[in-house]
Amino acid sequence: MHFSISGSEDGQFYWELVGGNGEIIAVSETYTRKESAKDTIASVQAAAGLASVVDYTTNGKRYDRRLP
Repeated sequence: MHFSISGSEDGQFYWELVGGNGEIIAVSETYTRKESAKDTIASVQAAAGLASVVDYTTNGKRYDRRLP
């Protein structure tokens, strides 16, 4: 698993979290500075182990995420 930093067509930067099988697991928002993308990667790396799991499929609750 690794993070990759890429540039968008409008000159901004974003990161992707790529699984060991090459599939993209997560994509960030865009940042005007590459350092901001790197800072966010560091934050995700530091906090990921502390993240809780919220299961919206229990108790009849449903979560609809907005896709771009």
